[in-house]
Amino acid sequence: MAWKVGELSRLTGLTVRTLHHYERIGLLTPSGRTGGGHRLYDEDDVTRLYRIVALRELGLPLDAVGTALAGELDLADLLRSHLEHVGHQLTALRALHARLSTLVSAGRAPYGPDDLLALMDEVNTVEDTMRNYFSEEQIQALAERRAQLGPEAIAAAEREWPELIAKVQAELDAGTDPAEPRVQELAARWWELLEGFHGGDPGLRDGLYRMRDANSEQIQREYGGPSDALIAYVTRAREAAAD
Repeated sequence: MAWKVGELSRLTGLTVRTLHHYERIGLLTPSGRTGGGHRLYDEDDVTRLYRIVALRELGLPLDAVGTALAGELDLADLLRSHLEHVGHQLTALRALHARLSTLVSAGRAPYGPDDLLALMDEVNTVEDTMRNYFSEEQIQALAERRAQLGPEAIAAAEREWPELIAKVQAELDAGTDPAEPRVQELAARWWELLEGFHGGDPGLRDGLYRMRDANSEQIQREYGGPSDALIAYVTRAREAAAD
């Protein structure tokens, strides 16, 4: 059997962009091509893709995934590890569901059942997403960091992000060299805001990057997050400043 990239995207839930990215970095190269040059993935490619997805969910960054795959991981062992990881996720989600169910049953005005059910759905989605990229200890560390920063600092950063993204986008659209001092100042502030999130913790930083990479289109569409081109531009500015 063989699948085109669009078919594989639809069946796995991964975006075509993600599959192309895996190919660019050498993680997953389609085994064939159609007469028209379209990518074709065979059964071995699907097995390898599962390994990539499972290792990512278990918390490995992409470079570590490549190293692990080079060691020919046993699929049965990986399935067991994946099962254990999903079990931990289910336990956490059941606990969250129980807490929210209690809240709904004891709800008081001005919150009606519809509001609370919508809140439950949203919180479940957020919690599930977070646990795909951060361990329980890291989620606790993020909560503690938010408490340390305080609501005013967090709100100020949330207001600044759209303004900063717009400024950097304007420089990119104008074709400004990323080595220009004003672009490097914007890039420096960009990294300062990111630092405010992860506090220099490499695990939190990697989780943030993995979450953004896997959900880039949704983040850009629903929250106005930066495009891949914009992130690459800011990265070049940072690299130019370091030279």
